[in-house]
Amino acid sequence: MRQGAHVIVVGNEKGGSGKSTTAFHLAIHLLYQGYKVASIDVDSRQQTMTHYVRNRRNWARSKELALPHTTHFHLPVARGDSVKENHRVEFDLFRQAIVEVEQKADFVVIDTPGFDTNLTRLAHSLADTLVTPVNDSLIDLNVMAQIDPISGEPRELSHYSRLVQRARSERLAIDGRNIDWVLVRNRISMLSSRNMRQVQTTLEKIALRLGCRLADGIAERVIFRSLFATGMTVFDSLDDELLGGLPTSSHISARQEYRSLVAALNLPDRPKASARNEIVGADRAADADHRALAETDS
Repeated sequence: MRQGAHVIVVGNEKGGSGKSTTAFHLAIHLLYQGYKVASIDVDSRQQTMTHYVRNRRNWARSKELALPHTTHFHLPVARGDSVKENHRVEFDLFRQAIVEVEQKADFVVIDTPGFDTNLTRLAHSLADTLVTPVNDSLIDLNVMAQIDPISGEPRELSHYSRLVQRARSERLAIDGRNIDWVLVRNRISMLSSRNMRQVQTTLEKIALRLGCRLADGIAERVIFRSLFATGMTVFDSLDDELLGGLPTSSHISARQEYRSLVAALNLPDRPKASARNEIVGADRAADADHRALAETDS
């Protein structure tokens, strides 16, 4: 896999931090840059990224639109009686998806659930770039570490931080590579406040402790709720027919925020084959490109 696609994992054990929205926007942005992108959803409970993909395909089909699409996989959690056997099945499904796209895709974007699973750990172990959205709130920082209320220093690492540190150590031991871990401040308030400054200071201390980087993410915007229903993103054309409504200043601002985030990730400039610049529009091509390993959480 190291000679193939660059793997971007979006992870956090706190729900509502914008993981799926960020993962989907990253994938679509890379498609518009001419890259071939695969997406993998390992959140068998919510399946938000899978719903994004499905909504986008349905919207494109109903409106006869030529839109770029990812090659998408949804990986279910195995539910047998044997934990060992379940892990083996999940590993095989994960490997099957990776093998299918490793030499075809420039980037693989993986969305993970807000809780610890075997598939979560497998995904993190593959990451070249790990993006962890964190809501701009002192309460939400507990997902990274327990904070001393007096000094503001991180005292004890969270379960998720320890999970990432293990994945980084294992990765370093296997192939000598380090996972580039980026903490992303999401749902940033438009107004400066004491809380905002305190969050920034605390995150800087956490990042120093964990050996990761900080990046500004996306403000709280209603636009993302409206875009989800059609599977559209702020990177799609500012066209009312395409979007299903007139674009707004919020749409334009969100696009710039995501562009800034992508720039902060320092993703590699991958070589692109000419075939990777195709935009999938026809139903037949879209259906052939979409190979879900499981349709539901059954």
